[in-house]
Amino acid sequence: MFLELIGTFVAGVAGAGFVMLINHVLKGRLPRWFAPVAAGLAMLATTISNEYGWFDRTKETLPGGLVIAHTVESRAIYRPWTYLFPFVERFVAVDMATVQSHPEQPGMKLAQTYFFGRWAPLSKLPVLTDCAGSRRAALADGITFEADGVVSGAQWVNSSRSDPIISTICGAG
Repeated sequence: MFLELIGTFVAGVAGAGFVMLINHVLKGRLPRWFAPVAAGLAMLATTISNEYGWFDRTKETLPGGLVIAHTVESRAIYRPWTYLFPFVERFVAVDMATVQSHPEQPGMKLAQTYFFGRWAPLSKLPVLTDCAGSRRAALADGITFEADGVVSGAQWVNSSRSDPIISTICGAG
């Protein structure tokens, strides 16, 4: 975040400097207000570029085996262009290398999920899915696994087969 702020200020200085250079070449023919306006536009363009580029930059750095299951796009009234062109503000990735199932409970799969956010720290959460029942549960304290693979103490979230997390985990192997 700090580096993006510095980059935004540098873009503003560069935008104003470019206009001042052009004004020098034109021997002062541009209006005086043009340099601060160019600085502001350069800063705005840099900020917008950083917001729209975050998802692609983050996606490129993901290790192999992580599959993006769901993205959340952002729209805001103070950024009116996002109503026409929303950008990805957060997403969920499933580590397909961690997908496990019990031999006696083949319809139940366990996987590690990662929650990425634009200005949020990375969160890691194991998720248990019941593929046949179209439901999922976050594994937390109080959940126990029996020897035959039966799970007790889970707080299930009912969903549909089209739930992106369920379909990603259940579609594995």
